[in-house]
Amino acid sequence: MASRVLFNSSVLQATKRAGVRFSSTASAAEQEAIRAHAAKAADTWKKISIFVCIPALAAASFNAYNLYEKHHEHLHEHPPQFVNYEYINWRAKQFFWGNEALFYNPKVNFSAEQ
Repeated sequence: MASRVLFNSSVLQATKRAGVRFSSTASAAEQEAIRAHAAKAADTWKKISIFVCIPALAAASFNAYNLYEKHHEHLHEHPPQFVNYEYINWRAKQFFWGNEALFYNPKVNFSAEQ
């Protein structure tokens, strides 16, 4: 139902006419006032982007890096313990490239032979 309203040619034509009327009947002073307001709003958002968003991203990146370093140190002090459950690395037959899974990483995953 909404598509009928949105794509109805009479609605589109009325929208186009309203836009044409506004631009043709607006005085030069009115158009200049609109441009001045838009320039001030654009300048405000540019300042917000530069002085708020970029420092916030830098602070969040610094925080994430520090948390990663702490986590990495903790893993070196207390490595994860492997529990050999019977359903881990269960294979009916080997893969054609070997016994390890496709995304096997020896630094992170435990070997199927263990």
